[in-house]
Amino acid sequence: MTSTRLAQSLVLKALTSLLVMVIAGIGMILLSEQASAHGWVDGPASRAILCKNGQNTDCGAIVYEPQSLEAPKGFPNAGPADGKIASANGAFPKLDEQSANRWTKVNISAGTNTFTWKFTAPHATANWKYYITKPGWDPNAPLTRNSFDLTPFCTVNYGGVQPPFTYSHTCNVPERTGYHVILAVWEIADTANAFYNVIDVDFGGGNSGDTTAPTAPTGLAATAVNSNSVTLSWNASSDNVGVTGYRVYNGSNLVGTVSGSTLSHTVTGLNANTSYTFTVRAVDGAGNSSSPSNPVTVTTSPAVNDTQAPSAPGNLHVMGIPTSSSVTLMWSPSTDNVGVTGYRIYRGSTLSVTVSGTETSFTVTGLSAATSYTFTVRAIDAAGNESAASNTVQVTTASAPAAQPWAPNTAYAVGELVSYNGEIYECRQAHTSLVGWEPPNVPALWLLK
Repeated sequence: MTSTRLAQSLVLKALTSLLVMVIAGIGMILLSEQASAHGWVDGPASRAILCKNGQNTDCGAIVYEPQSLEAPKGFPNAGPADGKIASANGAFPKLDEQSANRWTKVNISAGTNTFTWKFTAPHATANWKYYITKPGWDPNAPLTRNSFDLTPFCTVNYGGVQPPFTYSHTCNVPERTGYHVILAVWEIADTANAFYNVIDVDFGGGNSGDTTAPTAPTGLAATAVNSNSVTLSWNASSDNVGVTGYRVYNGSNLVGTVSGSTLSHTVTGLNANTSYTFTVRAVDGAGNSSSPSNPVTVTTSPAVNDTQAPSAPGNLHVMGIPTSSSVTLMWSPSTDNVGVTGYRIYRGSTLSVTVSGTETSFTVTGLSAATSYTFTVRAIDAAGNESAASNTVQVTTASAPAAQPWAPNTAYAVGELVSYNGEIYECRQAHTSLVGWEPPNVPALWLLK
């Protein structure tokens, strides 16, 4: 009888251990999906996002976190090592596999192209730089600095402020033929790191394997109209692989590009009291474009001679307890004779970020530990009038927590520091550690400092 109970107990323990491992594995995937760092090129679709979308296969762990291709900045003098450029210095080694047929290509043409980044944490940004492989490069050899023209064909400076969660800009792509690789580098202003995305492109098209275009967007409508801008919204398209973006047209002119998960766009810089006709097309990772949506014709409002600035935001204060790297600010809304369109948050005399006119709070990130900062907020309207400054708030960030040695079966909070094999890591996602989840093994959970 005793031996029977012992056997049952052992079986129960074995089943419990197996269940814990399964749950841990699922949790690992979910944590990887939700990691907060940091951004990728959504269009033309990067190698990493095509892995997540399933258009590239056998990609490894990057399918869970295409936003995490982070390495030291300073390319080409610094940054990822040769042979590890696509993987951001080896963090996701499958991405470094290189041959003429290994990766899906995005069709592209020389000349003006729109590059769209999607961010999960829109850091203060120094610039974006773009490099392209040389004519005659070897597509069957590992990507090295010698593969690329090391003079960027496009540099977009951003002055150390935070971009919106989806941000597009245009670049003039040089002439090439056949398969080439574009290296997109997003340099962070207030850290030592940058994000590296490679984009596999085909000048001439036809070898991506996907020739099915998305369905046309439906239900295009104007949801807001004023004298110099129109906000449009539409219903999502579908695709056999996945919609990666939408292109907004005024007549035949491209006036905006957004990611595949964004179903609205504000067209700015329009003339007052003028008629415009807009359509939207969906695109996929292979560059296939849908038919146009239904057209929407809109007449902008008459010009308003608005010289009155909004009132100053009131009661600026700190919400909660500052961390070692962030402060949450909150204020009372401003008023305006026409309407408040945004708030500008200043750190000292430097513009830190601009948020929507419907927002009355914001978390400023990327701050230094144990450092004093002074913040003010100003309101703006559609005519560009800026209010007087709010009251001033001075705040000191918390001291950086001491790094303790990493250990399994330990609960870690976001921002907590640990040491492992002589390196310092910062926790990205709250979790309880397990054997096998050592910081170098799980970049979704730990950021190397």
